[in-house]
Amino acid sequence: MEAKILTYANACDEQIRCLYEYAFPKEEQIPYDDLLRLMPTMGLDFTAYYDEGEFVGFTIVYPRDTFNWFWYFAVREELRGKGYGQQILSLLIEKYEGCSNILDMESPDQECDNAEQRRRRSAFYMRNGFRNTGVGKSFDGIDYVILSNGDKIFTMEDYEEVLAELRSFWSRMPVSNDNGNVKP
Repeated sequence: MEAKILTYANACDEQIRCLYEYAFPKEEQIPYDDLLRLMPTMGLDFTAYYDEGEFVGFTIVYPRDTFNWFWYFAVREELRGKGYGQQILSLLIEKYEGCSNILDMESPDQECDNAEQRRRRSAFYMRNGFRNTGVGKSFDGIDYVILSNGDKIFTMEDYEEVLAELRSFWSRMPVSNDNGNVKP
């Protein structure tokens, strides 16, 4: 598996953009062009993964001093269940070895249309050393839980801190409107 660090210039790849827009619910997406503009401001680690030149998936990590937030993680749908997710997660854990890492995901306990998918996703992370921190929030009727694989205790205050950072970054940058035009 080859990992390729993406920059604003090379992240405009249509396969990556399509996977991002397909793999995550609209309400969980930052408009892609805005996400690309956030990359240098936030120091995001945006990585694409390839197997013998074939695009497999991508990750976006928000590296921080106290923990790294595994923000987005997607594998092409037709390649899921073939061990690629495991390989990518192993590469991420190795890259950030010695650090506490967190991720948020839709609660596997909430009644919803994709409950089985959520349970499988939760089990995948648990098999790979993550644990439920007991911290979570609801946004737009969706319950999210925070998982961690480090020794550091993750608290609601930590969550509020990272959300405040994101809001701060977001408020300082121009964002696109529905027509793709930048608005202040």
